[in-house]
Amino acid sequence: MTGTTRSTAGLEPRRKKALYRAWHRGTKEMDLVLGPYADAHIGDLSDADLDAFERLLDLPDVDLFGWMTNPATMPTAHATPLVERIRTFHLDGLGQTRP
Repeated sequence: MTGTTRSTAGLEPRRKKALYRAWHRGTKEMDLVLGPYADAHIGDLSDADLDAFERLLDLPDVDLFGWMTNPATMPTAHATPLVERIRTFHLDGLGQTRP
């Protein structure tokens, strides 16, 4: 997968921007973590979850990728229910168990 599979038709500008940013990170690894989740859920995130998602998009890729792959290293301030849903989205899709 190399880019979004979701149309932006019907999305408000804020959600369009978040979808774009999820797929256009500094590293391909984070594109592949945040992009597919955004494709699947950007349209149904609550305003609070969208706020949290935008805060994730502002974090450096190297930190965020490390925290996603090793959640024990994630600072408590960033260990949100949204982050866990993103991790679960990927782990369930891969048939893996959660650490």
